[in-house]
Amino acid sequence: MVTPRRDSGAVRPQLTGARVLVVEARYYEDIADELLAGATAAIAAAGAEAVVVTVPGALEIPQTVAILLEAAARAHKPYDAVVALGCVIRGETGHYDIVAGESARALMDLSVVLRLPLGNGILTVETEAQAQARARVAEMNKGGGAAEAALAVLALRRAQDASRQDRTIGFTPRRNSETE
Repeated sequence: MVTPRRDSGAVRPQLTGARVLVVEARYYEDIADELLAGATAAIAAAGAEAVVVTVPGALEIPQTVAILLEAAARAHKPYDAVVALGCVIRGETGHYDIVAGESARALMDLSVVLRLPLGNGILTVETEAQAQARARVAEMNKGGGAAEAALAVLALRRAQDASRQDRTIGFTPRRNSETE
């Protein structure tokens, strides 16, 4: 079995003051509880604030994110990152493929277009047992992993923003001492 790389010695970024929007689908309550516990713990460990909003299912997550990002920007309280949490378990019909694919596609579109740090913690699994193992904080902690992914990108974004403050971006004409 392939196992993910574990970077246990890594320094986690401190993102004090960051606002992280967490949109969770509650279709599977017990799985949602575990995903949320992992995500909020990771956000708190980074010194950031989690704002949690609940929706019925995974397909409602992307448009909710878009609506809330716009509302927060209008209120001059923008979110710095987003974490999407939910679970899609394969059933007897093709609905699984639509929900899993379209929610992931829409979240990626939002993330890229808005240059938004976004952690996708929507589980796509074959069975409830697989979902439980991935969601449990004591096991795979995919909710925490999604939050850590969003926070890592946010830290990268902040580092890039800081390094650009003293630099001019774009075309700067070269001055010719003879024409001055």
